[in-house]
Amino acid sequence: MNQNENANTTPQRPWWAHGHVWLLIAGPAIVVVAGFFTYYLAVRSPDPVLPTQAPVQASGLSGQGISDAPAVQARNHAATGTLPAQPQPQSKP
Repeated sequence: MNQNENANTTPQRPWWAHGHVWLLIAGPAIVVVAGFFTYYLAVRSPDPVLPTQAPVQASGLSGQGISDAPAVQARNHAATGTLPAQPQPQSKP
């Protein structure tokens, strides 16, 4: 019997019987499951809308006194999709 005949007569395994195939499939499958889980968390507990008024700080506390109002307005816009009210320009007499 020839060596070439032995090599050709061995049955080939189906694709799902190879372990490295499942290793390649597992990566994208885990990412898809994690995406659905993240979507579930985002829908279940959306971010609350925060007040845009700057908090009053005591004069004895150390700090720069920088207001977070622009950041809060941007966050609220991202959470609700509505723009903050713009102040009306005052006309000069």
